[in-house]
Amino acid sequence: MHANRWLLPAFISAVFALAGVGRAVAQLYPSHPITLAMPFAAGGPGDTLARILAERMRVSFGQPVIVENVTGASGSIGAGRVARAAPDGYSLILGNWTTHVVNAITYPLSYDVVRDFEPVGLVASQPVIIISGKTMPAANLSELIAWLKANPKASAGNAGIGTASHLAAFFFRKETGTQFQLVPYRGGAPAMEDMLAGQIDLMFDLAANTLPQARAGSVRPYAVMARERIAAAPEIPTVDEAGLPGLYVSLWNGVWAPKGTPQPIIDRVNAAITEALADPAIRRHLIDIGHEIPGADQQTPQALRAYQQAEIEKWWPIIKAAGIRGE
Repeated sequence: MHANRWLLPAFISAVFALAGVGRAVAQLYPSHPITLAMPFAAGGPGDTLARILAERMRVSFGQPVIVENVTGASGSIGAGRVARAAPDGYSLILGNWTTHVVNAITYPLSYDVVRDFEPVGLVASQPVIIISGKTMPAANLSELIAWLKANPKASAGNAGIGTASHLAAFFFRKETGTQFQLVPYRGGAPAMEDMLAGQIDLMFDLAANTLPQARAGSVRPYAVMARERIAAAPEIPTVDEAGLPGLYVSLWNGVWAPKGTPQPIIDRVNAAITEALADPAIRRHLIDIGHEIPGADQQTPQALRAYQQAEIEKWWPIIKAAGIRGE
């Protein structure tokens, strides 16, 4: 008892000392450039988002935020690199639904998408839009479904196994009883090129890829696979309004750090993210290219953790039952 009486004050002092160290670390951070891994190719929607975010975070940090494209295996190579990085706040990843939910059930990963990362903040999301080439005779979603049933050899391109475009097409086909072919590509851009050239009939593509083509009149949009219409294209109905309720697929993006990154650094990075998302110019730019920005209460590390877990609980059983595996 006597010994414990002396140990308790020592323990409390140690706790406060560590807290002081944590605050000191946060005050010094960042002292040199930060690397933000982008696990997908340059020029895509995720890369665009990463560069917009990184430039605004540079203002908050007073240090460069360098976007590094580390591609391959549906984003798992880049995610794996960050999972193994030093937990010092200088290696971050702008991951998404694919890297931090879907890959864990479709690929044999060398890391755990939950245990090996610290969530920092939810950044943005963009729903999938159902589109076809402009020569498609169907004028609305009901007519498109009828046309697909009458043309079972029709084809839909996607950005690869396990991507949002692939899973959206897969579950649309399942829910509508259609039989069109799923054609994987090495990204959404070559699939779009083939659809514009008439090589494939339709796509289930992200808003950021779809809207420029829709505005140019090059594609015909049928429905947004989300509960609400998107601000950038309020004229496109939701799947609920178009007659296929509940078939929602959105690609959301978040920032993660390696497991063990000190909480003061997590908070510092989160603050830079929230500052970026509150910037009117950044918000306007992101919304214009098809992103939906979460509310401030959804931008916290805790909210990202809960959102990721909810998505895991929703999608893992569905994907497993469908037998979808990465190649």
